[in-house]
Amino acid sequence: MTEQAHSLTPPIDRAAIDRLFDIRGLRVFLPGGYGAIGEAIALAMARMGAEVAIAGPKQDKAEALAARIVADGGRAHALRLDARQVASITAAAEGAVARMGGIDVLVNCVGIQREQLLMEVTEATFDEVYETNLKSAMFLAQATARDQIARGAGGRQIHLLSVRSQLALRGRGYSAYCATKGGLVMLVKQHAMELAPHDITVNGVAPTFIQSDRIRPHLDRPAFREQILERNPLGRIGTPLEVVGQVIAFAAPAGRYMTGQVVYVDGGVTASQ
Repeated sequence: MTEQAHSLTPPIDRAAIDRLFDIRGLRVFLPGGYGAIGEAIALAMARMGAEVAIAGPKQDKAEALAARIVADGGRAHALRLDARQVASITAAAEGAVARMGGIDVLVNCVGIQREQLLMEVTEATFDEVYETNLKSAMFLAQATARDQIARGAGGRQIHLLSVRSQLALRGRGYSAYCATKGGLVMLVKQHAMELAPHDITVNGVAPTFIQSDRIRPHLDRPAFREQILERNPLGRIGTPLEVVGQVIAFAAPAGRYMTGQVVYVDGGVTASQ
């Protein structure tokens, strides 16, 4: 038998190295894209050359952020989205396709928390959190996949989760939030398996507390802030931009061989508990 004359190890292509984190020209559908982390993702991806369609229930906020991006020389669109309504999800995804010509990347930043202790949880509140955090992810993924599969060019789907997808919280009423974020981990894995034949990757990015106005009431309580800092191995609270980096890695060529994974951007919290 004749031995192979060439090496199995592929050559290192300098041009491929240059493209590892290149997201220029990607068309990004960004539900929940005007919250603290969503805004950072929208601004960063647009500045790096992607086109973004920002969607949320407050269209004026989406329009204001899109206008900022356009004023800075980027490409952005604003869409209305009620994440609790499947018809609205379908319409927003179709609107993104109509505005951009297709969706290369879904970055799902939709999510809420309604704190209620176990013995105080109401059906209405639990359903609200479930519909917003988990059910919407299912149908945002489905609506995006329709376009991605139809075009046959592959794609990326990225969901924002939380360390609460892996860790419960003592002394707090997080039943609905933890259950939905934990369920989203398995949704990521299952969708990754079903979409892999279409060259569509599905991954999650799960931060801990990140600097934002949303968590200001917690951080303004010295005892709570000290508790958060004490249990974080890096000893500080992360910034929205530190979450953006992993989103871009999943969307860019650097992430093409990762699917069904959740990366915890948490200063080491989940590694130590």
